[in-house]
Amino acid sequence: MIKIAICDDEEKAVDLHEQIVRACLQEEGIGCEIMTYTRSQNLLYDITDDDFFYDLILLDIEMPEISGMEIPQQIKGFLPNVRIIFVTSHREYAIDAFELSIFRYVPKNNLETKLAAAVIDAAKLIELEAGQEYTIRTANRMEKIPYKDIFYIQRDGKNASIVSGIGTSKVRKSLQQVFDELNTPEFIFIDRGYIVNIIQIMKISDGMAVLKNGEQLPISRSHLQEVKQKINQFWGAHI
Repeated sequence: MIKIAICDDEEKAVDLHEQIVRACLQEEGIGCEIMTYTRSQNLLYDITDDDFFYDLILLDIEMPEISGMEIPQQIKGFLPNVRIIFVTSHREYAIDAFELSIFRYVPKNNLETKLAAAVIDAAKLIELEAGQEYTIRTANRMEKIPYKDIFYIQRDGKNASIVSGIGTSKVRKSLQQVFDELNTPEFIFIDRGYIVNIIQIMKISDGMAVLKNGEQLPISRSHLQEVKQKINQFWGAHI
């Protein structure tokens, strides 16, 4: 069951977005709970003051009180893994949306096709992540790390170290072996010594991958174009 919030200051837009979301997820056989808002401040209060949880939020950008561009920054500490889809008529925000780590940008003039596709992609990713964990087994311990919590994996001598939200975990396997075991498109090589989780990348700047935890990792020149292509393929092209 995926929990979704829809926020737009126009009630007709909220109703239309809800209809599209329900219809496309029902067709895919994906269950959902949807809350709707016509005031962005109410959405923010529910998350920051009343601990409401959402997997996915659909946001208009230009709204009174608090704009859609401000909300992702203010809820980051409360819902670090939430997926956000901007639904707007303002194309000039697409680049900013990428830098805020927005899942998808959907133009209102192509709503029927683009919104359904974006919601289905987000829902499938949320469901996929829910059950994925990397397991480290040794003679003395077993540790499970959810894929969504992994920032990156780095070469550590002949072995590898996984850096996640819970700290650094050493793995007595090569970087390539760990990559093969992960076997999922959100993990990519950005350098011979680093595998990065695409969902943790905030932006690519000056040949560096800037991550949500504030770290910056170098992307080798030989990998740079491929990294950009794989990010576009994974998230879908921004318009």
